[in-house]
Order: sequence, then C-alpha cells, then structure tokens
Amino acid sequence: MVIPTRSGLSSAEAAVRLERDGANLLPQKPPVPLWRRVAAQLRDPLIIVLLVAAALTVATGDWTDSAVIMLVIIVNTSVGVVQEVRADRAITALSQLTAPTARVIRDGSQTEIPAADVVVGDLLVLAEGDIIVADATVVESAALLVDESSLTGESVPVDKIVDDPASSGTVVVRGRGRATVTAVGAASASGRIASMMVKGAGLTPLQRRLVGVGRLLAGVAVALSALVLALGLVRGQPVELMVVTAISLVVAAVPESLPAVVTLSLALGARRMAARNALVRSLPAVETLGAVTVLATDKTGTLTEGRMVARYVWTPAGEATITGSGYAPDGEIMRGDSLDSTSLTDLLVATVLCNDARLSPPQDLDGQWTALGDPTEAALLAAAAKLGMDRKQLQERFPRVTEHPFDSERKRMSTVHRLPGGHARVICKGAPEVLLRPPALADDPALLTRAAERAEQLAQAGYRVLAVASLDLDTVPETAPESGLSLLGLVAILDPPRAAAVASIAACKQAGIRPLLITGDHSGTARAIATDLGIIATDDPVVDLRDPGTPDHAEISVYARAAPGQKLEIIQDLRTRGETLAMIGDGVNDGPALRRADIGVAMGKRGTEVARQAADLVLADDNLDTVVAAVEEGRRVYANIRRFLIYGLSGGAAEIAVMLLGPFAGLALPLLPAQILWINLLTHGLPGVALGGEPALPGAMASPPRPPSQSILGAGLWQRIIRIAVVLTAVTLGVAIWAHQTGRPWQSMAFFALGATQLGVALGSRTRPGSLANPMLLFAVAGALVLQLAGLYLPPLQELLGTEPLALGDLLIVTALSVLGYAAVRLDRILHPSRSRRPIQPPDNAAHAH
Repeated sequence: MVIPTRSGLSSAEAAVRLERDGANLLPQKPPVPLWRRVAAQLRDPLIIVLLVAAALTVATGDWTDSAVIMLVIIVNTSVGVVQEVRADRAITALSQLTAPTARVIRDGSQTEIPAADVVVGDLLVLAEGDIIVADATVVESAALLVDESSLTGESVPVDKIVDDPASSGTVVVRGRGRATVTAVGAASASGRIASMMVKGAGLTPLQRRLVGVGRLLAGVAVALSALVLALGLVRGQPVELMVVTAISLVVAAVPESLPAVVTLSLALGARRMAARNALVRSLPAVETLGAVTVLATDKTGTLTEGRMVARYVWTPAGEATITGSGYAPDGEIMRGDSLDSTSLTDLLVATVLCNDARLSPPQDLDGQWTALGDPTEAALLAAAAKLGMDRKQLQERFPRVTEHPFDSERKRMSTVHRLPGGHARVICKGAPEVLLRPPALADDPALLTRAAERAEQLAQAGYRVLAVASLDLDTVPETAPESGLSLLGLVAILDPPRAAAVASIAACKQAGIRPLLITGDHSGTARAIATDLGIIATDDPVVDLRDPGTPDHAEISVYARAAPGQKLEIIQDLRTRGETLAMIGDGVNDGPALRRADIGVAMGKRGTEVARQAADLVLADDNLDTVVAAVEEGRRVYANIRRFLIYGLSGGAAEIAVMLLGPFAGLALPLLPAQILWINLLTHGLPGVALGGEPALPGAMASPPRPPSQSILGAGLWQRIIRIAVVLTAVTLGVAIWAHQTGRPWQSMAFFALGATQLGVALGSRTRPGSLANPMLLFAVAGALVLQLAGLYLPPLQELLGTEPLALGDLLIVTALSVLGYAAVRLDRILHPSRSRRPIQPPDNAAHAH
C-alpha cells in the first residue's frame, strides 16, 4: 500500500525504488539486430527459390546467371532492411519529441524530473496541461479535470476529486492537484494495455499469396524440366547437355525478378507515402492496405478533430447555428428569425464570464488556435469570439468576486461578478438534468419543460449540452447562490468530424471497403458522428458494448463504449471470418487493436507513444486522406505484381513449351542452355523490374477489394498467362519451323523471336500505352532489345551463345512477327477483361431506379 506524504519521497528512497521497480517506461521491444533483419528478408519464399536456383547455376558453372540472381537477392534484401531502419528511426524521433517530464515533491521541495524516473510513492504535482505520467491516487484537488480520451475514447473530460484514481497517459485540462503514484511502467494502465499487444510476426496477405506462388512455380518448373530431360535422353541427346538444359529451364521458369519487382513497387509506394507524411514501418504494409476489406477506426482525434466546438445555441426566444472549426474565432453565428440579439448576447457573455479556459493564438503562420483549460469551456470562448466578444475586456468590465467550481456531484459551476453601481450578477452553467428544474430555476414550468425537451433532442443527436442561467442581485453575496435563477439558454457542443473524414469515408465505400467505428464514447455521440460521416444510415443499429449480449460483427458498423479488450475481440472475430482489416487509432486504448489488425495506422502528432509503436503506418501530419491514398498505392503494387507475373510466367511457360514441342516438329534442341539463360536474363531483368513502376490503373478505387481467399494467380490471371504463352510459343515455333525448312539459321531466329516477342508483351502490359508514363520501362525494353541483337551480331556473344547473324530480311520478318506479343496482351484485355477490375455495382434500389 502506498502511503501519501506531504513532503514526498527522499532522493535516496526514490533511487532504491527506481532500482527495485525499474524505469517508468512502457514495455519496449528490444532493438532488432541487423542480422535478424537480413534473415527475415531471406526467409521470403521467393528468395528461397532464388537461392536454390543460384546454387544450381553455380553447380553447372553458369557464373553469369548465378551472379545476376545473387545481385537480385542482395538488392532486394538491402532495400527492405534500409526501409525498416529508416522508419524505426523516424518513429524514434517522434517519440523523443513527445517524451514527457513530471513535477514531483522530493526531499520536501518541488523538482522536475524525466517521466522515466518517477517511482511508486512519488507525490506528483499536477497543473493545467500536464500529462499524468503514472497511475496515481488524487490526494489534493482544486477543480481538477482530466482528459481520459487516449485511454477510454470518451471525448468529455472527467472531474477528479480526492481518492479518485488517475491513469497514466491522461492529461490535466483544468485545475490543479497532487497525486501519489501507485503504479509505474508495465504495471500502469498504459503498460497493461501495451502488454496486450503481443502478436506473432504473421505473414501479410501478399506474403501468404507469394508462398503459394513460390511452391507452385518450383513444383511445375522441376516437373516440366524433368520431362524435357527424359525426352532428350530418350532421343539420344548427351546426358551432360540435357542436364544443363533442364537446369537452365528451371532457372528460366522461375521469375527471379519477382522479388525485385515486389520490393521496387513497395519502395516506390513507401516513398510516395513518405512525401505525404506517412511513415511506413515495414514495406509489406504498403501492399496490405490495398487488400483491406474492412477499415476500423477510433473516433476521438481520428475521425474527429479532438477539439470541442459549439454548434447550436438555444434561448427562450429562438435558436442560432454556429459555423467554423477548432478554437479559432473564425465563423458566423446565424440567428433564426425569432432570436433577438439581446438574448444571444446575454447568453454568450455569461458563458465567457463563467469560464476558466483561455485561447492561445497561433505561434506561426501555419499554426492553429489552441485551448488552455477545459475543452468545453474553450469552445464557449470561441463561440463568443465569433460575435466579437473579448474575454479579457469582459472580465475586466465584470470582475469575478467569488465562485463555486464545477464538481461531479453538483454538475455545475457558479460565479459571481461585480456590476457597475455595486450590483452583482450570478452566473451558473451545468448539466441540463440538474439545472432545468426548481429550485435552481424560478422560470415558468412550461419554459423549463420546453428547454428540457430541446436539451434531450440535442443530447440524442450526440451533443454535449450545457444550460446557462443568471440572477442579478442588488449587493455582492459572499457565496454564489444556486437557486432562483433565470434561464438564459442552452449551448450544444461536440467534437466535430475532421473536414477530410467525410470524403475519406466516401472514398472507402466507393472502393468497396466497409468502414467500422469502434469508440469508447457514448452511443449517442457515436451515432451522431457515424451518421454525419456516412458510416451508417439514420436508422442503422449502434451497439453499446456495456450492454449484455454478443452482437453479430458481420452486421454491425458502429460500436460504442468499447474497452481495449473488446476492440481486440471485434477485430479478431472479423479476421477469423476472412476479412483483411486495417485499424486507425491514436490512443493508448487503441494499441492492442492496432497490433492485432492486419495493418495498424496511427496518428503521429496527436497519437500516443503506445499507438505509434503498435502501428505499421504512422500518419505524421494526422491527415486521414493519406489512408485513402495508401489504399490506392497498395492496389497499384498488387496490380503491378500481377502484371509482372503475366509477363514473366508467360515467357517462362513459352520457353518450356518450345523445348517440349520443338522435337516433335523436327527441331532436335530448339534452344541451347546459354540461349535460354540469355533470354531469361534480358527479359526478366530490367524490363521486368521496370514493370513495378507502372502507375495505378484508372478507376482502381472504384473496384471492390480482392477477396482475401483469392490466389495471386486468381481472377483469370493463370488463364491469361496460358493464352499469352500459347501466342509466344506459336510465334517462336512458327519462325523456327519455317526457317528450318527453308535452310535459314533457324535456332538463332527462334532465339531472337522468343526474346523480342516477350519484350512486346512487356510493352503491351503497360497501364497507359502510348504515353510517357513510366519511361523506365521504355528504356529497359529498348536496352534489352539492343542486347538481344548483340547476341546475334557481336562475335564474343555469338561464341558464348552459339548464334549466327541473321540477314536483314530475316531480321525484319522476325521483328515484325514479335509485335504479336504486344497485340496478344492488348487483345486479351479486350476479349477477357479482368474480373478484379469490374466496378462496384450500385445497390438494387439504385440499379432499378428509372
């Protein structure tokens, strides 16, 4: 048991406790050593296939191809490791910027120390704006109000009196007090939540799909190459030649550029997102967002601004609507026809005088107005400022004489102000349920009933409602009377949605992503925000998780009063149902959910340290638009990987088919091993990697996300690969048979035809053919074509590859036929449009509307 003392701990006792309990730090993952990062990259299934291929090429003495394969492995590993290290450093820098300090009583005097040095038994000195750095029990309180939204998700601050608990990570927004520390580090509220964030290093959706592709490619390539080896031996070909040929086919069939394409695509996406202030902590996270089917998000500070704003005022004479956002004095107060200026002025003057908050103007050109004190009271000041009222002038004109601070039992605050001529005015503001009734108010019962009904309507719509009343006295009283007052009106306040949130939610819905709101706030507030943002319709259900019963998570889109453990249960249930889920949050209470989701997204500015450490993606500027852009980036990455698979696997399949079918057409050995590897080197090299830089498909965000269970070769991809491979095989064998029958150098013509036709497929695979988008691909194809020609006409390469120069006429014929590779891809897209790109169908009622 911790016994509070007025003098606090001695320095010696604090040192002993620090040694015993450890530093007041949240559980931290140990730094990942470099060798472990490298090993994680090398465990990628496609890298393992490449390592096997490299070993085979070394065994056969093919040093050139083995060097190329090893270069791909080294580059891929280096890019992945560098990106992770950079992201970790950026997150560490953010953490250092937000490292808090604490004021404690040590040796009988107040001193400021790093939060990490706070120990159990320390006496914390709390004042407005302080972060409470450890769990504590309040021992002194003077109007102490604490914002617990980072821990509970509730946007309304909580009043703290003596013996109340105060949790680590929460913020004092008003008043002052002292508290004795009861738990630090992992034992604190934040620490207990952080300890829930244990998650194994599971595979991302992309990695799971590539595991299957790697196994399939390895199995098919080995089986077909063994068949070629057997047929060659049956025909009496030399054993050594056929073994080398079979190994060459295995290497050719495995698209060794695929890891490089994946890494390049992810790195380009990470770089684009970094330019938009989104820090990617691991490269696969870029693609994972593109696979998301459900986007779950917290409310306070994520979908909302995290700043209270007065939206409506009601007086017995009429109503007014207030525009503007944040605490800036920008906006208008639009009065209804029946509301006179005197009633409105009296109400807002009262809210300024009965108020302990202050507004601070921006410190720089890009800054924002900030609140010092209770956010609710700051919202009242901002509303009055929109009518031209100045807090300082009013308080000088009507000085405060005495007050009765707000507390959770009375649910009201009262102040007394001196008026000219020695008179006084009592102002009281508080909860409608305690203020809108006798004896507090002496108004007509019908008026009080009307005010209570309007207050209930606003509360049901998600607003926090304050009632304001006043009483003028002839003399200044010693204490503030709280009875016999007259109602001035009501003020409706809320934490408004972010300006970008409506468009972001709409973009997600258009992309077929189901938005999900999970908040610790009240159900009325959750419904109001979710309805405003378009997450649900007005009559859709909202589940209060404090109510008994287990909801059907497949049908619910808004959850209120959610504890951290319940957020975990919801996310785990949805993932079990096969959903790919992203979670956006900023609070301590969001940490476990961010870690458990397929991808966690945290706010960088407003976000807590727990949230940032749990996330895969950190929005450094808290801009929700970046999430939508990241989804598009993820879809672009996945589309480019599939685009490369069409290109690489159709070429590899064509090479195997030519070697299998050629002998039946009288071509004993259609291609030599060196020729196979040369074609593979040129086509799978720079052109293949350059395909990873293709821009996003037009309308990518108007299509539904791919089904989580869909193979990366699904949605018609493997059928397209076969169709294009048939064209490549037909062109190559057609050229070879014609050349063989007419006495031309048929093997060299087949060699050039197969390589050039595959390059035609690369050009036909572009997202925007005929444009200069992704010029890297154009340069890569041109360079590969020049090297393919060099293989025919440069003597050293002729000797290495076993080729002969072609006559100009023959070269032109083969070049013209290679255009069929380009035509095959473009025509196939027209005749067999991708099922994954079909737009989302409108609802039945919209589809049948006339």
